[in-house]
Amino acid sequence: MSQQHPGAPAGAPVCPRHPERVSYVSCQRCGRPTCPDCQRSAAVGIQCVDCVRETAKAMPVRRTIFGGAVRTGRPVVTLTMMAICVVAYVLDLVLPNSFVFQTFAYAPFLTESEPWRMLTSAFLHSTNIMHIAFNMYALWILGQALEPAFGRARFLAIYVISALAGSVGVLLMTPVDTTVVGASGAIFGLFGALFVVQRKRGGDLRSIVVLLVINAALGFFIPGIAWQAHLGGLIAGALCAAVVSYAPARNRSLIQWGGMAAVVLLMAVLTVYKVSTFPSFIIS
Repeated sequence: MSQQHPGAPAGAPVCPRHPERVSYVSCQRCGRPTCPDCQRSAAVGIQCVDCVRETAKAMPVRRTIFGGAVRTGRPVVTLTMMAICVVAYVLDLVLPNSFVFQTFAYAPFLTESEPWRMLTSAFLHSTNIMHIAFNMYALWILGQALEPAFGRARFLAIYVISALAGSVGVLLMTPVDTTVVGASGAIFGLFGALFVVQRKRGGDLRSIVVLLVINAALGFFIPGIAWQAHLGGLIAGALCAAVVSYAPARNRSLIQWGGMAAVVLLMAVLTVYKVSTFPSFIIS
């Protein structure tokens, strides 16, 4: 039950949100008085803030060409991934006894006992600042292009799956005591995703191919670079992007998420198989 505010003249129309304010302007949708602070310009006349909010709720969510929700502003997921990497890098420098590296780096012989390292290692980098600088620069460039196209959720899924696939590549193709850190697997996954997106859109692929060839060559000729992680991430990123990009409009979200889940399942099967071939003294 509404009551007249003591500060308003008797019988004068008042704003429901600010009953101390008299208003002779009515909302074109609900007909209630609305004060200047609650007025919103609409296609026809003035609406109150409550009606504008209700109208916004009823409007369909805008989607990207690949089905993700359209977002404005900065690429939040990209910036978050970069922030986690930078924080981990700083902690690795300041904490004693290489605590961060020893706790979160990945080596194949740790797969069964500490499987989370397959993901956490993708947020660590060597103490050489060029390692993290190059990866963060690449993530920033690729993230600005791909996150708005895929939407935040799909972009995050592709990034995480590619990071895990990098560790799977290391597991399958390196000695069990090989220790790796770095976001390179995830970065190469984004390169693979960008290739698929450009192909889907009919864009020029030459620059992407050149970048991939150069980075792949560096992995083979410069010691200490895990090309196996690059390859694993590249394949997974391209597969996930293909599922997202080429999914038909009918049941698109179901097909996209189901397809990416299938990629994860394949990675899990390969991981379990490879670990099962380890000698018992390695996994005990």
